[in-house]
Amino acid sequence: MDVHEYQAKELLASFGVAVPKGAVAFSPDQAVYAATELGGSHWAVKAQIHAGARGKAGGVKLCRTYNEVRDAARSMLGKRLVTAQTGPEGKPVQRVYVEVADPFERELYLGYVLDRKAERVRVIASANGGMEVEEIAQKDPDSLIQVVVEPAVGLQQFEAREIAFRLGLNIRQVSAAVKVIMNAYRAFRDTDGIMLEINPLVVTPDDRVLALDAKMSFDDNALFRRPGVADMHDASQSDPREAQAAEHNLNYIGLEGEIGCIVNGAGLAMATMDMIKHAGGEPANFLDVGGGASPDRVATAFRLVLSDKNVKAILVNIFAGINRCDWVAQGVIQAAKEVKIEVPLIVRLAGTNVEAGKKILEDSGLDLIAADTLAEAAKKAVDACHGAQSAA
Repeated sequence: MDVHEYQAKELLASFGVAVPKGAVAFSPDQAVYAATELGGSHWAVKAQIHAGARGKAGGVKLCRTYNEVRDAARSMLGKRLVTAQTGPEGKPVQRVYVEVADPFERELYLGYVLDRKAERVRVIASANGGMEVEEIAQKDPDSLIQVVVEPAVGLQQFEAREIAFRLGLNIRQVSAAVKVIMNAYRAFRDTDGIMLEINPLVVTPDDRVLALDAKMSFDDNALFRRPGVADMHDASQSDPREAQAAEHNLNYIGLEGEIGCIVNGAGLAMATMDMIKHAGGEPANFLDVGGGASPDRVATAFRLVLSDKNVKAILVNIFAGINRCDWVAQGVIQAAKEVKIEVPLIVRLAGTNVEAGKKILEDSGLDLIAADTLAEAAKKAVDACHGAQSAA
């Protein structure tokens, strides 16, 4: 789960990380009021979306007057901001963050990521702030400073000091930077973060070290024990189909293909997408209905897949273990009654109660294409999709 910049900064500040003064606003007038309350003479107005590269897309504007603050907020709110990370559809801007624009002398990069291969937290820092870490790694890989944290003891003060000195900071700046590095690590660890990026981390003329921008992502599976973080979820930033799937405990990710997939098990779902690609097609989604999919959940899965107007065929691939093929068959029939299925439907069942499942489908009178193997099902789905396109 991702959060907005202002929410990430609230979390960081609660752990003692220094951040500039700021306030969130939902209207141009609120933005002006926030600026008056914050004080100062220069402000940054930032569009709040779950994506980076906002500055290059016009999502960050520096203002010198209250009128400029109002105009900046008005130009962002209610619009869709398209950046290099959002794709062509962009993200809706429903709030802006008004922040005091303190002067700074240097921009640094500081990041924390859960390295699944090493099974450790990896701290990454660079003296080249303001750029994406991938860009830094490509243009100046030697500038990357990396520390792998030993989980038994956590990040140590001497490691934070080493990072600060390697960033070329003076003694006063090192002391401030160590505090930021240690407290940011605590925030990452104690909220079950999987990614924290402070870019840029800035050094001010009076030797303060501030988190000027922040992005955080959290482990969805740990949200049950982090209610404060879970409450920060902004559904407007997610694919509405993914939000609907989450309500029914379905794992759904929308893609750009034309063959909808309804599968049980994440591994089988990925194998199904691979087989569709191998057969010359493009999957429209990843959808795992889980091991105990009831007829209601299968019917919900159909509604989700059919909500994508690009879908030209649907492939149902179930290998039943905990699940039962007769349940899935009943779900397919229920979906056909509740949702008008106007695209070819390919069904492959295997495993528990497979014969009963096939019998239910045969007796239903549904116009579907049966398959016995995954390879056969993928080929029939691709052929049916191409046939539907030709007919159109």
